[in-house]
Amino acid sequence: MTPLRIQPARGLIFARLLLVALIIGVLLPAGCNRNSNSSGETTKVRVGYIGLTCEAPIFSAYENGFFKEEGLDVELVKCDWSTYKDVFALGRFDITHHLVMYFLKPIEQGLDVKFTGGIHRGCLRVQAPINGKIRTIEDLRGKTIGVPGMGTPPFIFASRVMGTHGIDASKDVSWKVYPIGSALATGKVQNVADQAKDPPYNEEYCCAVIVNGKFLAKNPKAAAAATRALLKGAKWVQENPLAAAKLSVDKKYLASTVELNTIALSHLNYIPAISKAEAGVYSAAAEMKKAGMLSPSTDPAALAKRAFAHLDGVTDDWIEHLQVEKVAGGQAPKVDIRQYASAILNDTRRSCCIQK
Repeated sequence: MTPLRIQPARGLIFARLLLVALIIGVLLPAGCNRNSNSSGETTKVRVGYIGLTCEAPIFSAYENGFFKEEGLDVELVKCDWSTYKDVFALGRFDITHHLVMYFLKPIEQGLDVKFTGGIHRGCLRVQAPINGKIRTIEDLRGKTIGVPGMGTPPFIFASRVMGTHGIDASKDVSWKVYPIGSALATGKVQNVADQAKDPPYNEEYCCAVIVNGKFLAKNPKAAAAATRALLKGAKWVQENPLAAAKLSVDKKYLASTVELNTIALSHLNYIPAISKAEAGVYSAAAEMKKAGMLSPSTDPAALAKRAFAHLDGVTDDWIEHLQVEKVAGGQAPKVDIRQYASAILNDTRRSCCIQK
C-alpha cells in the first residue's frame, strides 16, 4: 500500500489521547522500613504520578486527606514517562491509576499487576479534518494515521476501532509518528471515533486503579484502602472539576492554567465503578484480540478475570453510598472540545496534557 503524502496538518487522521494518567515509582531507600499495623501489613503506600490533568483523583485524594482517612501514610512519587514501565516491572511502586488498554498486553505476557476499580471514561479519540472526506471508520482504509508514538494508547485505540470494522491496522493503513498538537492549529477537526460518546467505548473505563501484584498479595487491606481513597478522589473531582483543577495547579502538580485544566477535567467522566470497570477490561481485551494486538490463543474473558482483583470493602454499593463534599464554586460548565483545543494552542504556557 502506498502511503498518502503528508502535508502539515492536512490529510492526516489523528488518534489522540485527550488526557493521560501515568504510573511511576522509585526505589525505596535502603534501610527504610515501612510502617506496619497490628496485622503485619504496611500502612506506608507509594502512589505514582507524572503530573497530568487526569491524575486529579490522586492529587485530590492526597490533599483532601482521603488516604489518611483510610489509615494510610502515603508518599507521592514522580518520574517521567520514558521510564515508568521499567520502574513498574521492577516493583518499585505500589499503586496508581492508568489506561487499561496500555496494560492488557503486558498482563497477557505475565506482568503481575491488578486493576481494582474504574476511575474515569472518555480519554481517547480518532479525529480527521472537518473539511476532508473522512466521515466513518471505514473511510480510514488506505489512509495515514498520525499518532504520538507506536504502541501508545491512541495507537491501541485506533487499532481497536478499525479492527472491529474489518480494517487490519498492520496492512490496511499506514502510521506516522506526528506532533498531534499541530493538527489542531485550525481547530477544524471532527471526531471519527470518540471514547466518551461512541458505544461500546462510552461505557468503558479508559483509566483504572492499578496495583502491584506482589504488594497486593502481601498487603490486601492497604491495597483496598488506597483503592478506596483514589475512587473517592475520582468522585470528588466529578463533583468539583474547577476546585480539582485549581488544586492541581496551585499545588504545582502540573504545568497549566486553572482555566485550561478545568475545561479538560470537565470533559472526562469521573464516575468510579467496579463491575463496569471489570466489564470494560473484558471488552477492551476482546477488541484488542480481534485487532490482532493479543495472542490468537488468548481467551479475553480469562485475561480479564486474571487482570481484575475484587478487594474487601471496594464495591459498587460502597461507591453508591459514598458522599463527597460539593465545594461552593467548585463546578464548571461544559465547554465544546474545539474550544478546549483552541485554548491549549493559544496558551503561552504548557498545556495541561504535557509533562511539567
